[in-house]
Amino acid sequence: MKSLVTIIIITATIIKILTFHLRKLIMLMLFPQRFFPQPVFTSFWNALFVRIQCTLLFIRQELGDIRCLALEKVAESLEFPCKYSLNGCPGIFPYYSKLKHESMCNYRPYSCPYAGSECSMVGEIPFLVSHLRDDHKVDMHSGCTFNHRYVKSNPCEVENATWMLTVFNCFGQYFCLHFEAFQLSMAPVYMAFLRFMGDENDARNYRYSLEVGGNGRKLIWEGTPRTIRDGHRKVRDSHDGLIIQRNMALFFSGGDRQELKLRVTGRIWKEPPPPNSSSDNNLCFPFPLPLPFPIPNQPL
Repeated sequence: MKSLVTIIIITATIIKILTFHLRKLIMLMLFPQRFFPQPVFTSFWNALFVRIQCTLLFIRQELGDIRCLALEKVAESLEFPCKYSLNGCPGIFPYYSKLKHESMCNYRPYSCPYAGSECSMVGEIPFLVSHLRDDHKVDMHSGCTFNHRYVKSNPCEVENATWMLTVFNCFGQYFCLHFEAFQLSMAPVYMAFLRFMGDENDARNYRYSLEVGGNGRKLIWEGTPRTIRDGHRKVRDSHDGLIIQRNMALFFSGGDRQELKLRVTGRIWKEPPPPNSSSDNNLCFPFPLPLPFPIPNQPL
């Protein structure tokens, strides 16, 4: 009991002393000219300014990887809405799950699909279409069929190249046609593929085909367009498209095989919707099914 009283007295004394000196410091800060002559007053504010600068520089320095377990426990117990909730995402997640979700959220903005250079522009599909047309000057076409010619002089000297992106407006949606040259296991190849400007679920509703040929030969590719959520390099590295070896491409080009003149044709169509789960195919009938009319006797 005596020790507790002693601690209280010591604490009260320390608070009284600190309060007294704090009051003097405040008066000194507010009215330094009352305590110092003019030269000392100027030196005081110069010294104070230098002290503040040094403090700010110290604050700006990195403190390192210092963890606060108490705050981490508090963060784990809190739930937050997705930062794309204004775009329509209804999810509410714990702090750490929220960060992972936002990196894959279907409501996050799309990245620019232009493949000619790295572009950091993001936004919704109508904005990106205008951005591609106005800033990247890409070719814009309407229709579900296309016929494009890719030309390159001295193709054997080019190991990696990206041709201008082409955008198609079809079924009220937008599709990006890519054509690139790269090395596949040390072999030079060309690749054409299609990407859908939307999410993966909507991309599955469409199919496309690509065809290239010449001199009585033909190569055909058919597949589902990939979403622009998948970068063009990811699609290319997964070989999800029409791949043409350079020798074959030059054979299709004709002539003396010194110039690439490749014509790629294709079309886009919409997949029919899956059968309705309430259709007659899923109904259960007793067996045997009674017929609406009698079967006449047949002689054996």
